[in-house]
Amino acid sequence: MLTQTTTRVLEPSDLGAALAILESEPVANAFVTSRVQVAGLDPWRLGGEMWGWYADGRLRSLCYAGANLVPICAGPEAVRAFADRARRAGRRCSSIVGPAEPTALLWRLLEPGWGPAREVRANQPLMVTESPSVDITPDPLVRRIRKDETDILMPACVAMFTEEVGISPLAGDGGLLYQARVAELIGAGRSFARIDDGKVVFKAEIGAATTQACQIQGVWVAPEHRGKGLSETGMAAVLRYALADVAPVVSLYVNDYNAPARKAYRRVGFRETGTFMSVLF
Repeated sequence: MLTQTTTRVLEPSDLGAALAILESEPVANAFVTSRVQVAGLDPWRLGGEMWGWYADGRLRSLCYAGANLVPICAGPEAVRAFADRARRAGRRCSSIVGPAEPTALLWRLLEPGWGPAREVRANQPLMVTESPSVDITPDPLVRRIRKDETDILMPACVAMFTEEVGISPLAGDGGLLYQARVAELIGAGRSFARIDDGKVVFKAEIGAATTQACQIQGVWVAPEHRGKGLSETGMAAVLRYALADVAPVVSLYVNDYNAPARKAYRRVGFRETGTFMSVLF
């Protein structure tokens, strides 16, 4: 018996079905789920389209197509359908990111037309915890950033982004979108740092947040303070805030070659539960 499949852009009326898929894997899907819970499926508010793949009339898989292209709960057939749609639309995203297996297939299908990528990070361990380690004492000087401290925090955010992504977030629009995102996280109480003598020593944000899971991002230690264990004590502090105020499960993903960071996160209480992949343009 042949399975009837189709792919289409989802509409606001599809919100319930889309959330059911997103919430079936709350940790892996935290980034997209957090956006959909706030913005719904209207492309203008969401910042991109949500594509749905249907089999026998039932919504089975999703793909977020905005600044990032993100396959969600997608098997090989759904990935191929999403790749076909992405090819027809042309590349509008700055990255492809998601669980490693579907993301790798999606990139193999798109690379002939979209490549070469600026960088492919094929193995990014997904790390998760529900409780902090008792072996690391949280840094008491790590705290939420106030709105009037945005100018103090911004240079550290720019340095972190440039180190991590390989390009400055100030390029293109002069950093307007990036500054707005930093301000948004500060306003939401999800930006944390230790500031000594007017300079950021450690910082991190809770970037994506749902009631089921949240994701820490943007972890950075000032170069002159590296090697002192501040990433561990700082992360322990952010983790304490996250578990107490945001969600019962906290996640992050890290580059496989960043052995010091992986070791530090394990010491804080994280364990590796899966693998993400990122393709950067």
